[in-house]
Amino acid sequence: RHHRPLTGTIMVGPDDLWKLSARTAARRIAAVLQEQPTDFALSARQIVELGRTPHRSGFVSTGAREGQIIDQVMDRLGLLDFSNRMFGTLSGGERQRVMVARALAQEPRILVLDEPTNHLDIRHQLEILHMIRDLDLTIITSLHDLNFAASYSDDVLVLAGGRTLGHGPVEKVLSETMISRAFDIRARRQTLQPSGQSHLTFHLVSGENSEPAE
Repeated sequence: RHHRPLTGTIMVGPDDLWKLSARTAARRIAAVLQEQPTDFALSARQIVELGRTPHRSGFVSTGAREGQIIDQVMDRLGLLDFSNRMFGTLSGGERQRVMVARALAQEPRILVLDEPTNHLDIRHQLEILHMIRDLDLTIITSLHDLNFAASYSDDVLVLAGGRTLGHGPVEKVLSETMISRAFDIRARRQTLQPSGQSHLTFHLVSGENSEPAE
């Protein structure tokens, strides 16, 4: 609900998202944005507690169950040891996990993640992707790393110039032809040994002898 659509509707189950109250919408959809402020004068646990706001009456806690939900999501994301740490003192990967925990504390049906691996080193990228893959809810995320998208997504939507080029199962949509068309490159799919995993490599069309970008 950051931007009202100019045409069409956004449906969440049987309901038009923009006909729901803000509180009801926040109980169904949670979002983790790409950029996170580091100057919150709050502890990690206090940040996660903010996720319970849509379920409260004003600022009043809903009791023991609320504490259990917060403890569970922090435990799941390996954050219990950081409960009393100030948010600004955490690493990029730790802050990202706190923000995901806050979103999960909302108990949403849908989790929206805007480039969740942005600015993270490769270890923290993999940690975040492994973590969200195991969550039992619908996840919508933007990923510019096509190998990550191929490895962690069920379905993908490929956009170019604001238009849809393909939408559907990963193995059908992320083809060499589709990727080459979307990015004006030459894409090749390779099978890595001994794992047997599929891996995409990319070549500039103008440079026939250029090295692939992986």
